[in-house]
Amino acid sequence: MSADFVFTICGYLVFPGWLLLVFLPKWKWTLSLITTVIAPFIMGIVYVTLFFSQAGSFPEGGGFGSIAAVSTAFSNPYLLTAGWIHYLAFDLFVGAWEVNDSQKIGLSHGIVIPCLLVTFIGGPAGLMLYFLLRVIKTKNIQILEPLKA
Repeated sequence: MSADFVFTICGYLVFPGWLLLVFLPKWKWTLSLITTVIAPFIMGIVYVTLFFSQAGSFPEGGGFGSIAAVSTAFSNPYLLTAGWIHYLAFDLFVGAWEVNDSQKIGLSHGIVIPCLLVTFIGGPAGLMLYFLLRVIKTKNIQILEPLKA
């Protein structure tokens, strides 16, 4: 199976999740599908399979210790696709978290949609935008409640 084919299929796989987050955020299956099946499990299997299938084909000089080493590693199209799947899975998971959290704190979904679009395109920038809206709404910079001993 070519890296291009896997890249395309994985892109198509996450897109319905984004549509659910934007258009059906309160549907009983939206968050369940995205946080249990699509992002962590299926994408995780594809990621692990791609990454470890290239163990013997890791480009010489490739690694994760410098930008040059990462660039060399990603010269292998399968490793590049694995890296892209990493982005797809985590960005979708973050989008699901934004929707879930916004519902818990009573933030209007119409305000969250721009955050989702930015998260879809630019991951951390969308999360940053959501955090700003969250702080304005809750007047609290904490995301999680501290564990009680």
